[in-house]
Order: sequence, then C-alpha cells, then structure tokens
Amino acid sequence: MASSKGMPAFSVYAASKAALRSFARGWSVELKDRGIRVNVVAPGTIITPGYKTAGLSEEQIQGFKAQASAAAALGRTGTEDEVASAVSFLASDDASYITGIELFVDGGTAQI
Repeated sequence: MASSKGMPAFSVYAASKAALRSFARGWSVELKDRGIRVNVVAPGTIITPGYKTAGLSEEQIQGFKAQASAAAALGRTGTEDEVASAVSFLASDDASYITGIELFVDGGTAQI
C-alpha cells in the first residue's frame, strides 16, 4: 500500500514500491512475446517471526497488530498463507489472462 497511499516518513520506501509496480508494467509489455506474465503482489501487514527477531516485544507486536487491524477493511492482519495463495493463483493457468497488475493482498487497507 505504500506505493499508493501517502504516509509521513515513508517517501523513499513508497518510491521503491512504486518503482516495482512500474517495472512490472513495463516488463509485462516487453516480455509478452515470450509468453511471460509479470505481476506484483502487495501484501498488507503480515505478522511473521521476523518481528521478534527485529527485537520487538510481544506487547509491541500485539499493539502494532491491533493498529494495523483497525486500518484494514477486514479488521485483521493477514497470514503468510493468504499471500502465498495469491502468488500461487497468479502463477497458475487460472490467471493466464492477467499481467501487469499490482494485486493488493492487504485486507482492503490500500483501498480505504
């Protein structure tokens, strides 16, 4: 969502995400003749073990999770499996007519 929503102190981070989206759109056109589809998956907040290894306490993690959940239309954070399912779909033949998109897997956070 950083590529789409303006957030204080995230300008450079947002620009890097927007660059990935732009690459995908350009590459989808450049690689179409080779039968290669290019898409971007933009996950929302996914609480992973990395939060603990980054030094956050369980209390801090739960506070961050509550804040992120309140911002999502679905009222919760996502799971690693939900992101993996979206990636699997885009890689499958079921998505054979999809290219150049940015798929938000974020519980609606970028949309509201």
